[in-house]
Amino acid sequence: MSSTDELQTYNVSPKWQERFAFFDQYGAPKSPDFKLGFKQLPARKRILINLNFIAFFFGPIYFFVLGLWKKNLAIIAIIVALSFVLALIFTLLGYEEAPKALNSGMNIVFALMYGLSANYAYYLKQVKGSQGWNPFEGLRLV
Repeated sequence: MSSTDELQTYNVSPKWQERFAFFDQYGAPKSPDFKLGFKQLPARKRILINLNFIAFFFGPIYFFVLGLWKKNLAIIAIIVALSFVLALIFTLLGYEEAPKALNSGMNIVFALMYGLSANYAYYLKQVKGSQGWNPFEGLRLV
């Protein structure tokens, strides 16, 4: 039975099957094999493997839909903690609120946390059976 046949048993779309097959062949995004395989892909395939647009725009809802509730709660906790710390800092500095540019930048960072972690997190859940709390498990952060 080929890896593609095994992936079809998970009842996922062809897009997810392609992502899962890539992760099966090259490993986690932090592995050296992944980096080599990723460089060989055309630009559209790189985006397909690396970024999930639905998670980028609808992260908290999409993670719950995918069943990644532990990772979702961890990301929400990170967002709440960072927001609280920033609000505290700007309050102590005498500002009523943080600058709009900083708020916009932080919103993009939060969306990227969802968009960049969704594909591999869902792969871990569906294929490896891993349901941990670490939303960045297996990802390279630098």
